[in-house]
Amino acid sequence: MNVKKNLEERVAEAVREDVAIVPYNPEWPEMFRKEADYLRNALPSSIIRRIEHFGSTAVAGLAAKPIIDILVEVSSLDETKEKIVPVLENAGYDYFWRSEFDGPPFYAWFIKRDAERVRTHHIHMVEASSKLWERLYFRDYLREFPEEAEKYSRLKISLAEKYPNDRITYTKGKTEFVVSITGKALLRGKGKGLVS
Repeated sequence: MNVKKNLEERVAEAVREDVAIVPYNPEWPEMFRKEADYLRNALPSSIIRRIEHFGSTAVAGLAAKPIIDILVEVSSLDETKEKIVPVLENAGYDYFWRSEFDGPPFYAWFIKRDAERVRTHHIHMVEASSKLWERLYFRDYLREFPEEAEKYSRLKISLAEKYPNDRITYTKGKTEFVVSITGKALLRGKGKGLVS
């Protein structure tokens, strides 16, 4: 019998899933491209704007959890709940209404899984004003400075070894590094006139 789990049970299960860091896989950009194409074709074009590959799988050579992080700009989170959530849930994606950095504003977050129920993609749907867009500066900084990417890789491997089934503590352990690099990246962007 398939019993639908309540939100609390789903969240508890999701945060206990394995944290495994693997060497960079050159197939990750293609996995992003295929999923982005699927999203553009399956979802209402009136809501979907830009789609970006971010996170560690978007940085060539960087060890990462083998999960493609995708940032999707949507015109409206209300319309996303109404018109996108049902489509992706019907396609088997897990859906959560998440907070940005442990508080409002919120955004739509989806987990795509393979046939064995292993995570393959995380899809973050946000409006243009979301602070999550700053993660693109972090991504681009690591692409430009491989020595920083290597430090990040070592940190993630160490945290994954310490907290193999605690995604919350693993993520919190990365926060100081991510905030520091994002700050450097934003300052650099302002210097180049890329950030207002």
